[in-house]
Order: sequence, then C-alpha cells, then structure tokens
Amino acid sequence: MNKFVNFKLFVLLTLLSYAGVAYSQDNVIDEVVWVVGDEAILKSDVEEARMDAQYNQRRLDGDPYCVIPEEIAVQKLFLHQAVLDSIEVSEAEIIDQVEYMTEQYLHVIGSREKMEEYFNKTYTQIRETLRENARAGSTMQKMQQKLVGDIKITPSEVRRYFSNLPPDSIPFIPTQVEVQIITMQPKIPIEEIDDVKKRLRDFTERINKGEIEFSTLARLYSEDRVSAMRGGENRLMGRGEMVPEYANVAFNLQDPTKVSKIVETEYGFHIIQLIEKRGDRVNTRHILLKPKVPEEELIKATVRLDSIADDIRSSKFTFEDAASILSHDKDTRNNHGLMPNISINRNSPRFNTSRFEMQELPQEIAKVVDKMNVGEISKAFTMINEKDGKEVCAIVKLKSRINGHKATITEDYQRLKDIVVEKKQQELLEKWIIEKQKRTYVRINDNWKNCTFRYPGWARE
Repeated sequence: MNKFVNFKLFVLLTLLSYAGVAYSQDNVIDEVVWVVGDEAILKSDVEEARMDAQYNQRRLDGDPYCVIPEEIAVQKLFLHQAVLDSIEVSEAEIIDQVEYMTEQYLHVIGSREKMEEYFNKTYTQIRETLRENARAGSTMQKMQQKLVGDIKITPSEVRRYFSNLPPDSIPFIPTQVEVQIITMQPKIPIEEIDDVKKRLRDFTERINKGEIEFSTLARLYSEDRVSAMRGGENRLMGRGEMVPEYANVAFNLQDPTKVSKIVETEYGFHIIQLIEKRGDRVNTRHILLKPKVPEEELIKATVRLDSIADDIRSSKFTFEDAASILSHDKDTRNNHGLMPNISINRNSPRFNTSRFEMQELPQEIAKVVDKMNVGEISKAFTMINEKDGKEVCAIVKLKSRINGHKATITEDYQRLKDIVVEKKQQELLEKWIIEKQKRTYVRINDNWKNCTFRYPGWARE
C-alpha cells in the first residue's frame, strides 16, 4: 500500500480517534511528548489513537508509542503546509464526511446513547470533533494531491518496472468478470400499498395528537435503517442530493411541528418532518415503509424470467435485446444489460469499467456467477436491489471471465501503471517529508526518543 493510501487510511481510522474512546482520560496525568513547530502532541493523543487502532484492528508496524506520535507529527507537517498554501475544503465535503463517519459509528455501536457512553461525550461534542477531524483529514489529503500533482508515466517506464520485478514480487490479479443482467420487479397488490399508506396515516395522526414523537416512530418502524438509528433524521442536503419526489415536498415544508403528506419515491412511501432550513439546504426526518412483495408474485416473476432465459437459449432473441426491451433495471437496460462497476473509486483509472472482482459484485449475483461458464445464462433468482432495497427477480449472463493470474504487461498494463504511479507518489511524499523535517522545529520528550523512526530526522537535538 502506498504512502498516499496509507495517509488516507490513517485519516479515517486514527485521526478520528481524537473524538475519544471507551475509557476516560480524567485520571491520566497528561504531558507534552512531542512538539512539532508550534503544535504539541500530548500523551493522551497518543493513548487514544493507540486504543482506537486496537479497536479497529489496525496493525501497527512497530512500537505504538513510536509509530503513532510519528504519524501524528507527519500529519502536522502536511497541515502546516496546507495553511501556508491556502488549501481549503468545502463545507459540503466536510458535512458528507461527518455524516458518513457518524453512520459508521452508529452502525457499529448501535445507538446514539451507546455512542455517547462509548466516547464519554455528548452527541453534539462527538460530531463537532468529527467535524474538526474531517476538515483536517480532507485538508491533508488535498495537500498530498497538490504535492504529487499529475504524474505522467510512459509505457517504457511501466515495462522497465515490470521487467525488474523479482518473480515473487509480480502482483497477482484476482479473477475478473463481466456480467449482464435482466431484472423484473414483481407486482405489488394494491391492497399491500393501501396497507402501507394506512400505517403512515396512523403514524401522522398519533404524532399530530402528541401521543408520540416522530423520531420515536422512526426508530421503531422506519425501513431506512441508517436514518432510523438517528430518529429518522437525514442531514443537511441540497435538492440535487434527494430524489425529486422527496425534494419537492421537503423544500416546501415550513412548520417543523407538521408532518407532510405521504410521498411515494422509488424507495417506497414516506412521511417527512422538517428539522431546519439553511440556505439552499434542508434537514428533514422521515419514516420509510416499503410494500412487501407477496410470495406468489415472486414465483410469477421467477417463472417469467426462466421462460425468457429459455427463449434466449433457443435463439429466439438475444440476451442483449431482451435486456434492452424487458429489463426493469434502468441502470443497465440502455447498455444491453451490462452491469457497470460502481464500487470503484471515482478517481481510480478503473472507474467506468464493467469488470468486477468477485467481492465487488452484489452477494446474490456473485454466488450465481461463481459457478457459471462464459456465455451461460443463469436460472432466475431473487435478490435485493442495492440501490433502493427492493426485492427483485433476475437472470444473469456471464459475458467474460479473466481468471486470477500473475500480472502480465499485455493483459494488465493499467494495473501495473497504477503501481508505478503509486510508487512515484510515495517517493515524492517521502522526499517532501524529509525536506520539511529539516525546516521544522521538533522537540521530543527524552522518554519518547528511544525509537527507530521511519523518518530518522526527528531527533536532531
């Protein structure tokens, strides 16, 4: 893993630890263990980061009381340079990261109350600390991106790097597949939809009568489990971040004590309550209920798809034509059913690819594809649509498979190019750190000097 990725991982797993951990520091006598420029690193900072690394099972390469303060010191070098270079991070980006991190903690810990107990802080204090750390982490990442710039690599450099690799260092490329899919949304009876709407109207009536809080009902019944843990609360969002039907109602709400009419979106049926408006962003809470698909309708859709698969096997029409005309999946219908790999980071050279490693596929599809031959069409199966959480029926065709193999320059040029780029990024960042060390005042407590540091230039006194 290169230095650039290491710093990003450290930001997500270690820098966040300053929000606090499951123990209290009240009985710990704190002290300054490092000084970097005019910034102090406290013993409590190191101890909290150590405990957080232990909780997240992050393996440290060496003594944590040497590795962690050095990592924090490197952060401070980047952040200091970011101030000098006027590196700024947008407020929207920070909000998104805070929401993501909060959701991750809530998912692991279970509730807001348990989260407060775990961190020994109020929910507001936790989010404020996460906000500070998100700003620092994003700033540091932008600073690194500026330092490494846009590295240009020629094919001859990639070939030279590959030819110089020892045989046991040639990277292994996991099996990759391309998959086409046809999905069918089973019919939901009107009686089921009416029942969902009735439940939501009952919720609205109970809230309006003051019998129960909206947030309590959201925690108990909302099928958006992420927001349900927060009492149905979303975050401050712009209109473009919401599905249109939801946005149209959310932005027209004026009274935080009122509950909206029932809103239908691709995810199901909602009732919405305003929390606050701030400029062109709005924060709402909602309760989502999804009509259930009866077993008999799932069976009907499965039989229908099996019949379509038989017709394709009999060459009555192609899988591509069937996907374009019959599939209910709008994301693949216009691409002859070919699934796009949206799990890859947008900044990766592999972005916009149709190749998947097996672990990148939805679990239900991976199980089916694993035993298929190229060109084979599966039997119909049911799965949960990852986008909207609805149960659908599907058939898939394995378009191509590249079995796992040692990388070759002909088949895996882009992967090898990525490795060379990462190597150059690491070299540039390490060189910068060493040079920045020389120009920065550093003092280390005598009891913390007995270390083999990754960058030996810290202890110069």
